[in-house]
Amino acid sequence: MKIGLFIPCYVDALYPEVGVSTFKLLRSLGLTVEYPESQTCCGQPMGNAGFERLAEPLAEKFDTIFAGYDYVVAPSVSCAAYVRNFHPDILGRKGHQCQAAGKTMDLVEFLHDVVRVESLPSRFPHRVSVHNSCHGVRELGLSSPSERNVPRFSKIIDLLRLVDGIEVVEPERPDECCGFGGMFSVEETAVSARMGLDKVKRHMATGAEYVTGPDSACLMHLQGVASKHQLPIKFIHLAQILASGL
Repeated sequence: MKIGLFIPCYVDALYPEVGVSTFKLLRSLGLTVEYPESQTCCGQPMGNAGFERLAEPLAEKFDTIFAGYDYVVAPSVSCAAYVRNFHPDILGRKGHQCQAAGKTMDLVEFLHDVVRVESLPSRFPHRVSVHNSCHGVRELGLSSPSERNVPRFSKIIDLLRLVDGIEVVEPERPDECCGFGGMFSVEETAVSARMGLDKVKRHMATGAEYVTGPDSACLMHLQGVASKHQLPIKFIHLAQILASGL
């Protein structure tokens, strides 16, 4: 199985340690992993802002670069969801058959559903609150959405329970939006900031030392809110916890 590692632009620029942890984690599982250095943005910022045509060349490049891999894995639920749900239509309008989108997965669903990881050498002796990103819940199915009458599940928690020493908790309203939403946080700054503060306080109410999740964008937003209000809680990407023993 040959894996193409997709590191979204904001992860590359702001959280390179998340990309490194993802690479180490996948390699530790005996997988063949390649990081194509010519990769760029997937086009999500343009698409979310209403300028989908500007995303076309980026979608084309993504498909060209990653079409030859068995799976494309990204430590970002929003980018993985954008590629999988929007690239086929973007490229289809130009008569291009999309090959990579159907093979693109977030790290959590890949480890849980494809690799089916049953053990990890990781150790993280801390109380950790799980943040469920909207894209992960409602587009990738990483956990059960509260608005549906379905049995509760969380692939994120399933993976975290493989880590030695960790105590996993969830906040009240576990799948409520943190207020980031990409362009939403720019266009509705006051609402976004208040949603973020409410979310941080709910995470803190669990007594957690850390907040974790599979998307650095949401964690970045919450970390910014916590820093502004000088709130004593830390943030860490799921990949960093799962790779903590490597």
